[in-house]
Amino acid sequence: MEYAVVYEKGPSSWGASVPDLPGCVAVGETLEEVEKEIRVAMKVHLDSMREDGDEIPEPTTQAGMVSVAA
Repeated sequence: MEYAVVYEKGPSSWGASVPDLPGCVAVGETLEEVEKEIRVAMKVHLDSMREDGDEIPEPTTQAGMVSVAA
């Protein structure tokens, strides 16, 4: 499955979250690092859900970019 991931730049690091998997987050010093970490976090999160007998949610979140005049 393919889930939307939100990446956010902080003052000294990057954060990532998966809206369709509440609680699935990761942090890294660079965008590249957080991209790797969120993949690991997603696998662990989904494996844990399966072990607990939880239903795996279908991906529903979509993301896009919108331009606005300044």
